[in-house]
Amino acid sequence: MNTKLMRRRQKSGQVILIAVLGMALILLSAQVYVFDVHMSTFSLDSNSLSDYIAAIKLGSRNVVAGSLSNISNSGAGSILSANLDHWATLVGAQSQFGRSTLSYTEKESSPYSSGVWLSWGIEGYGISSSVVQFAFNLSDREVEADLSYAVNVTTRLSVEGTYRITGIVQKQVNVTINLYNEGSSALASQITVYYRALGVWLEPTDLNNYVLTDYGNGTYIASFDTFIPLPTVEVSVHAVDGRNIHVQADATCTLV
Repeated sequence: MNTKLMRRRQKSGQVILIAVLGMALILLSAQVYVFDVHMSTFSLDSNSLSDYIAAIKLGSRNVVAGSLSNISNSGAGSILSANLDHWATLVGAQSQFGRSTLSYTEKESSPYSSGVWLSWGIEGYGISSSVVQFAFNLSDREVEADLSYAVNVTTRLSVEGTYRITGIVQKQVNVTINLYNEGSSALASQITVYYRALGVWLEPTDLNNYVLTDYGNGTYIASFDTFIPLPTVEVSVHAVDGRNIHVQADATCTLV
């Protein structure tokens, strides 16, 4: 899925070609995808430069999000740097407003390493995050722009489970799931729930009366019946957000 920022404006006067900078689609493979570049015509007015800079910033966010999608789906951690290098080269090749340069710094302070933090814990909390600082400079005899901006792409998952005993070894389990993008509630494109029985992770089916309720605001509740002989009920939730970023978290359910 390639997302392409395309805006067309036609007026009289001097018309120049400007690259509308697109998004890298990076999914499950370790391959580094090439960015699509499409040409549109813009008039040289007061809004054109701001449109150009907005496209640079949006493209930067798309590159970080696409890279995190790849990494969180078992891709190589080096993909972020490789894609950022490609992006900076592509931006540097643009000359519509003058000489453009784009540099970046991946966040290295703990818990981030090379701009990425994946933490899929056992305490009901999981996070997939990437933070990159960018510096963009554009210089020409008539135009000057110097801009620093940070891109933070963070998918967070919280999981809380409860259960009640309905038989000798039978239990009814309810799992509350909340998904967030950059701190705001987000919708999932996929949610898979597992439970542990006799040391094996199993996925509830229709035989378990499994129901996943979507409240439309980033909150989901999974309910199912199962046979677990041990007093401890453990669940694991794997979620994918609308940007194809994977995150997961395990939790121990509470008896109610």
